[in-house]
Amino acid sequence: MKNLVLYIHGKNGSAEESEHYKKFFPKSEVVGFDYKSQNAWDAKKEFQNFFDSFCENYQSVKIIANSIGAFFVMHALSDKKIDEAFFISPIVNLEKLIADMMTWANVTENELHDKKEIATDFGENLSWKYLCYVRENPIKWSVPTHILYGEKDNLTSLETMKDFAEKIGATLTVMNGGEHFFHTAEQMKFLDNWLENL
Repeated sequence: MKNLVLYIHGKNGSAEESEHYKKFFPKSEVVGFDYKSQNAWDAKKEFQNFFDSFCENYQSVKIIANSIGAFFVMHALSDKKIDEAFFISPIVNLEKLIADMMTWANVTENELHDKKEIATDFGENLSWKYLCYVRENPIKWSVPTHILYGEKDNLTSLETMKDFAEKIGATLTVMNGGEHFFHTAEQMKFLDNWLENL
């Protein structure tokens, strides 16, 4: 099969989630990428190495990516030959998300600079290195892209998502009452309808 759909999971997700998407792409091989990276600089190497070794045998490559997985894709694979991308609740402005998490944790930029890393009550470690890295490496993405966004996404505001979609010329579909993590029966039905009608 010469057509590939590569699925990239979000945090705490798995490559096995790719099974859900096979029915939408019957003429393509649908494969989940079981990456190990936890940050953008490691992801850049891991994603590029995987893409160069695995995807070069296919005529067409499309990507489905979730949450931070979508950010890793845009950061690592922006110069690769990708025909189309489908992003579900993508993280599109990691600098803003880190700043928001600092606000939630009541941590100032000076504190983070001094301590370098700070654990939070909500399970995320704030990192000065990561904040500097995303500032120095802005996203540049020109692949034709479709975005699915939940109205009640607690990580990215609708305004941020709209700005990003407009900037890259992506289609944006918003599920009223939807969350960052699409998982309920109603949310998955909405997701399936979104894919079927693109």
